[in-house]
Amino acid sequence: MKIRPEPGLTFDDVLLVPKRSSIRSRAAVDTSAELVPGIRLALPILSANMDTVTEAEMAIAMAQAGGIGILHRFMSIEAQAEQVRQVKRSESFVVENPVTVP
Repeated sequence: MKIRPEPGLTFDDVLLVPKRSSIRSRAAVDTSAELVPGIRLALPILSANMDTVTEAEMAIAMAQAGGIGILHRFMSIEAQAEQVRQVKRSESFVVENPVTVP
């Protein structure tokens, strides 16, 4: 395993000062981050692996937003496996053939 020497940052380490910018649109800003080599998060946020914070529902919501949810460890292996199955089976909600009124 290769350890990368770059430091990690927390909210206390970063301050965004409002000012004029040459960027035309907020959509043009790339806030993605590489979690590990080969895995890039569109939203560089991880949910806490606390039993009151992250289970399948939160992990799914985090993934849909571009982040990642870390499932907590305070459940049986079987329950953890079921949570992982729920997350892996989930898809973004898309209506493929919507019913419309003419």
